Amino acid sequence: MGLFTVAEARAELARLRPVLDELVAVRADAAELAAALSPGGAPTRLGGLPEWKATEARLDELMTTVQQTGAELKGLVPLLVDFPADLEGVPVLLCWLEGEPELAWYHRADLGFAGRRRLP
Repeated sequence: MGLFTVAEARAELARLRPVLDELVAVRADAAELAAALSPGGAPTRLGGLPEWKATEARLDELMTTVQQTGAELKGLVPLLVDFPADLEGVPVLLCWLEGEPELAWYHRADLGFAGRRRLP
């Protein structure tokens, strides 16, 4: 899909925020439904097996929506989204973590999350 500039990644993240917010909500519903369906699980007002299957399908749709932008969904809990980029000739991933107000971090593609640094 190509590389993002910092400005493009920030704009794409802003566009994706409603999708990401829904993904977080649906993720919580899926966890609750899965717990209710496990042996000895407490019932939930969310429903049963059909609702869990529908929730899982919706999660898949939302994750696909994110990935179709060229962003990489690296984690679901917590939600972690990377945008492939190039900073001064170095391949990097612009990195957003659930709860962060904006895209402000990056890491070299070969270092992963442990190599996160603030964007200049």
